[in-house]
Amino acid sequence: MELPALGWQSIVIFVVFALSLLIATYCTYAERVIAAFLQDRVGPDRAGPYGLAQPLADAVKMFTKEEFFPGGANKALFIFGPCLAMITALMSSAVIPFGNNMSFGNNAFFLQGIEVNIGMLWVFGVVSLGVYGVMIGGWASNNKFSLLGAVRAASQNISYELAMGMALIAVLMISGTLSLRDITLQQSVAGEWHFWNIVKQPLGFIIFLVCAFAETNRTPFDLPECETELVGGYHTEYSSMKLGLYLFSEYVNIFVVSAVMSVLYFGGFNFPFQYELRDWLVSNHGWELASAQNLITILGTVGLFLKIFAFIFFFMWIRWTLPRFRYDQLMRLGWTILIPLAVINILITGGLILFGVIN
Repeated sequence: MELPALGWQSIVIFVVFALSLLIATYCTYAERVIAAFLQDRVGPDRAGPYGLAQPLADAVKMFTKEEFFPGGANKALFIFGPCLAMITALMSSAVIPFGNNMSFGNNAFFLQGIEVNIGMLWVFGVVSLGVYGVMIGGWASNNKFSLLGAVRAASQNISYELAMGMALIAVLMISGTLSLRDITLQQSVAGEWHFWNIVKQPLGFIIFLVCAFAETNRTPFDLPECETELVGGYHTEYSSMKLGLYLFSEYVNIFVVSAVMSVLYFGGFNFPFQYELRDWLVSNHGWELASAQNLITILGTVGLFLKIFAFIFFFMWIRWTLPRFRYDQLMRLGWTILIPLAVINILITGGLILFGVIN
């Protein structure tokens, strides 16, 4: 790879991580605003205009709070737990294609951190490592409530990753690839924008969406940090920025899983009539093909982020609407309903492919 191209790709990697952090930061603000709207009350309005500086105030508060280590805790693991949770959350965004290719002179690059042909396995592998951050933090706290929360998180994540993985298998059967970029490009056939994977896999999408709530420990699947039973769950003993990393990693995971769902089922950076718009700019307005493609890429990136923000809003809407399940209900839903439904979805998809209904 030439140095200029490598330099552009390095900038893209930096921007991807910066955007992940920025969006996760202001997700905390959006959570409060949406909660206030749904509960018909005033949200954050003191820190800056319309409360926009509230995330910065929270960061200052977290950094300046007193550091606390419980008696008998393993200090090294107590610190390592939230760090691992945050690192794995950020790493999973590296393979998400946020846009198509951009061209500047002889240099072309993709709006994606890294492109590997096993991108979906990368996401699943890294996300699976995140549960170790929760388990280590809960165990190292030397607190029974924290340990119970960590055990709940581990069993919940393992249970729902099975159904999520099988829902994904149906998409992979259609696409024939694990690359998130290839899956996105397959949904960009000219004149066929309405054949995004959501049309071919509605049941798989519903299963994946429910499992996404469980994987991110969001209500109604927030049993690992259930205040009514476990005080604060796996992060009961945490304070200062160590607690902030746990809370922050949750919002990064919401952003990542929203991006993955947008890519797998809603066309990623594709939008309706993109090729018609590009051809119209080239033929009717004399644009160069590279310039027209750059504009389409920018519009596609904006479209992808609008899809992501819609999913983030949905996550927050559900949190302030539905009560949490009991733990036995949560496990029953995963093992006796979602997994059998995912198996049925695989069989249906295989039959449709066999008889040429979908390809």
